[in-house]
Amino acid sequence: MKNLKLGVFILLMTTFLISCKLPVKKENLQAKSKITNPILPGYFADPCIVKEGDTFFIYATIDPWGGEELAVFSTKDFIQFERHHLNWPTKKACTSPNSKDSMVWAPSVRKAANGKYYMYVSVGSEVWVGVSNTPLGPWKNAKEDQSPLISAKDYPLVHNIDADCFIDDDGQAYLYWGSGFNWVNGTCMAAKLNSDMISFDEKPKAVTPKDYFEAPYMIKRFGKYYLMFSSGKAIDATYKVGYAVGNSPLGPFETAKNSPILETTADSITYGPGHHSVFKEKGQDYILYHRILPQKEKYVLRQICIDSLNFDANHNILKVKPTGISSF
Repeated sequence: MKNLKLGVFILLMTTFLISCKLPVKKENLQAKSKITNPILPGYFADPCIVKEGDTFFIYATIDPWGGEELAVFSTKDFIQFERHHLNWPTKKACTSPNSKDSMVWAPSVRKAANGKYYMYVSVGSEVWVGVSNTPLGPWKNAKEDQSPLISAKDYPLVHNIDADCFIDDDGQAYLYWGSGFNWVNGTCMAAKLNSDMISFDEKPKAVTPKDYFEAPYMIKRFGKYYLMFSSGKAIDATYKVGYAVGNSPLGPFETAKNSPILETTADSITYGPGHHSVFKEKGQDYILYHRILPQKEKYVLRQICIDSLNFDANHNILKVKPTGISSF
């Protein structure tokens, strides 16, 4: 009888101790799965993202002010990252007779209806387009003549950078691009792409919303087209993310009353956030963007961040709270 009571006592105590330990283990797991900003060590900007299988690929500008190539990272959980090298684009491969001095900037990568990946990237103040069968390449210029899709001499009133490719629900692709000069508000150009992804179905036109400076990014939600963009000065605290809404991919677009939705925070931890992309995972939208590391140098260094992107009952984008996210 004594042995039975002792056995019951040991069993009860073991169960109690296990139950006491479980919350601690759970809290530790939650702490480890929290994705905090910046998500990457080092200095990068203008991120875009695609997902292939269970892996995300993030393409970004190398700071300060671009490099000879792009930075590319793969991750499954936004906690552990692996950096990769792409054979294209490079400053050398993407230089035309009209190219300017600017380096490799601001990629936009999309998987088209034909199953291939296309990259629209700014090099030398021109928009180049590459093609690949996989996110990591090998990549090559999608144009046989090795020329840019949009030359620096095209649309002389537009700074021809910051291209974004948007693919609608029906598979139709559109391209948006354009910035300003000397920190004066820019022009947003837009056009429907042909199925070859390297030519326009019609003449590009300006669809510039109020407060637009650069970095257009299109998303479609609730049957509406949200043309997101950056405004302000890309090197200081005025840089921020806003948006405008239209009923078609080519507008017209009306800047939302609650725009901007991401800007410098009161504590300046998030300083000059902008040039973003958006992706959805498990029904939740996320915004991937860069923020500036405040400094006294003549150039800026930027860090890649992620936060949740949410909508209110009237389908307005809510103000982003730059706190990082929980694990997927």
